Amino acid sequence: MTPHNASGPSRWSDLDRPPLNVTALRRGLLHEGGLWTSVDVVQRTGSTNSDLVARAASGAADEGAVLVAEEQTAGRGRLDRRWTAPPRSGLFFSVLLRPAEVPLERWGWLPLLTGVAVATGLSRAAGVDTALKWPNDLLVTVGGEERKAGGILAERAGQDGVVVGVGLNVSLRADELPVPQAGSLALADAMSTDRDTLLRSVLRSLETWYDRWRSAGGDPVTSTLQETYAAGCATLGRQVRAELPGDRALVGEAVAIDGDGRLVIATAEGVREAVGAGDIVHLRPA
Repeated sequence: MTPHNASGPSRWSDLDRPPLNVTALRRGLLHEGGLWTSVDVVQRTGSTNSDLVARAASGAADEGAVLVAEEQTAGRGRLDRRWTAPPRSGLFFSVLLRPAEVPLERWGWLPLLTGVAVATGLSRAAGVDTALKWPNDLLVTVGGEERKAGGILAERAGQDGVVVGVGLNVSLRADELPVPQAGSLALADAMSTDRDTLLRSVLRSLETWYDRWRSAGGDPVTSTLQETYAAGCATLGRQVRAELPGDRALVGEAVAIDGDGRLVIATAEGVREAVGAGDIVHLRPA
């Protein structure tokens, strides 16, 4: 018999989607001298990013705070797009970073750094190749097609902090996808969809990359971040359309990631333009 209560399905009602084990996560991630200082798991919230930004503003969160939600009802992607998924079907978490050693103009690398860290962590723990679509989408291959399985959103938290949020579809089935173009680790034939294992791997990878970048003063070359991001970026070498602020569009080949983390697009007219914000559409070959 499926357990239930008057308020709806219990937290154990979907046995394919067990709850996260916060005790084990803390034991595996919190250690003296490490980046992560707290790990909290909430059953349901609107947005972990909004909650952690508020905690930081009130002084209730230190650098290295991790906030995870089993279900997110008002998750946001770039351009304020909504991100929703069934309870315990994915990883929805935010972290608070305060990179005091890094000049402010290099903080724009943080979403890209997180993308590299997530892709690296998932490769190790799930055995699935995750490509990066500039600036902050996580792509997996499902049936020979690239599908978006996750995204990253960074927001300022006061004068000295950044909250970086990650949303990742883990066990979503085909009939649960929000749009047909979406994907999940399960649909990409991941070796593991154990969210505890995946989250530990991703956060350990993020700690490694963040420490490397911070030790280099945010230099994307010295830290090898620029090179590594470019190597895993599915946008490079593609024909793209950049939908830019002010209803302007730019079409051309994505040829490089510059030193500021911007996407360099070469147009048919021979113009090269670095794009720092906008929506990127991968165009199919003619």
